[in-house]
Amino acid sequence: MTNSTIYKTITFAHPFSLEGVEGTYPPGSYEVTESRESVDGLSFIGYRRTKTTIELPGSLAAYVSRQVVEVEPADLEVALERDALAGAA
Repeated sequence: MTNSTIYKTITFAHPFSLEGVEGTYPPGSYEVTESRESVDGLSFIGYRRTKTTIELPGSLAAYVSRQVVEVEPADLEVALERDALAGAA
């Protein structure tokens, strides 16, 4: 099985929150990583997403400068849509 990773940067113009992740995060650019594995037995090359993570600022109480949190891609899309709607209002 072959694994691949896709890296992308997303940008929020407004403070945002994510389902299943505690806290509200400031506007800015955030790194998102999508891990995939190949699907064997197909007559074409196909991949299945195995994990999506986002790098967020860490908690000051924990003295961590950043944290990598696993998120559902749909929850990330909802947060981006909310951000776009906030800008349209």
